Amino acid sequence: MCAILRRLSLSLLSLLSLAAAETKQKDAPIIMAAGNDEREIYLRMKGEEEEEAPASSTPSSLGEITKVSRSASLKSETESSGSETEEEDDDNDDDGSSSSSSSEGVRELLKRLALDDEEREKSLASRQPKLKSRDLEGIAEYMRSDACKNIVVMCGAGVSVSAGIPDFRTPGTGLYDNLAAYDLPYPQAVFEIGFFKSNPEPFYLLASHLQPGKFEPTKTHKFIKLLETKKKLRRCFTQNIDSLETKAGVSEELVVAAHGNFDTARCLRGHSQNIEKVMEHVAKGEPMRCEQCEEYVKPDIVFFGENLPVRFGQLAKVDFNRENCDLLIVMGTSLQVQPFAGLIEYPDIDCPRILINREKVGEVPSRRSFFEMGMSKGRGFDFSEEGKRDVLFLGDCDDGVIQLCEHLGWELE
Repeated sequence: MCAILRRLSLSLLSLLSLAAAETKQKDAPIIMAAGNDEREIYLRMKGEEEEEAPASSTPSSLGEITKVSRSASLKSETESSGSETEEEDDDNDDDGSSSSSSSEGVRELLKRLALDDEEREKSLASRQPKLKSRDLEGIAEYMRSDACKNIVVMCGAGVSVSAGIPDFRTPGTGLYDNLAAYDLPYPQAVFEIGFFKSNPEPFYLLASHLQPGKFEPTKTHKFIKLLETKKKLRRCFTQNIDSLETKAGVSEELVVAAHGNFDTARCLRGHSQNIEKVMEHVAKGEPMRCEQCEEYVKPDIVFFGENLPVRFGQLAKVDFNRENCDLLIVMGTSLQVQPFAGLIEYPDIDCPRILINREKVGEVPSRRSFFEMGMSKGRGFDFSEEGKRDVLFLGDCDDGVIQLCEHLGWELE
């Protein structure tokens, strides 16, 4: 009970702090600083200091997710979030804004939330698991049932590897291990907005190899389309910028490109650009400048330090609630980039989830620090024998969906 109260109190503090910040600067964008050692070294080398910006944290509710920027690592988010909490506590002590009546109200709210949480846990313990077996066969049987009407899919770079597009973090073959030719201070700099402003050429060179048109959808992309054909797909949230989901035939309204793509472009001051002209520059690896303001132009791909598309937050709030998510399929992602990674925690506490990936990611222990800070629901994957709803397939995404389709009787489709 004490642990629950502590977690809830911290979550509420995060909510109240964010609400206060929103009131003070309603229209100000929230930017996540890189906050890692490599970024700090780069700034020192240039003799610059990081521009002070409002800190952001992993969203403690989906209602906050639209104002959280893309973050490079769990470690940097934990550090920035922790320092933010300390500063906010100091501010509260200085202005003496808390009162006995408001404290009483907070205590009552926390008590009610804790009781609600306990009741839900008790209710869950008495329910029958939705999966008869925690394997592909169990997932397939559940998918065929009337109980599974809305499937939400989360995709990472691993779903496109068999198309010839490298993922980011696989040792030896991943994108970050093969950027020596781009003269970067550290690999992630190629997707950092601050670095792009001073040196856009590495991104344009890289984009010339990643631009759409060179690659074809994989079997995994076609599986997502098959889910739509079977009227099971609620939404596909993808981290990928290759647009291979829509190229496979998935309806545009069912795809959420969390980190943007090459479909549109604008300059750093927000002027819309002719995407065909932009792609001509991308194909040559030559940075393009805006004719109106002379700022550099880039495709609408979300860099570290930029806000995610508004549509991402709007649909996440709807698609991941208990009425609209009967099954979560997570494929080909390291689950290291927030706030995308945090989405796995938001389906209902007994909603089945399956991870199809080359390695285990997103497990409960790896998310413990966020849980203890009150910024996580503590609902990371639990693949242990004690777990009740999470299924793991270790291997390539195409192999996982092929075997799943065999269990479903969909292999010919």
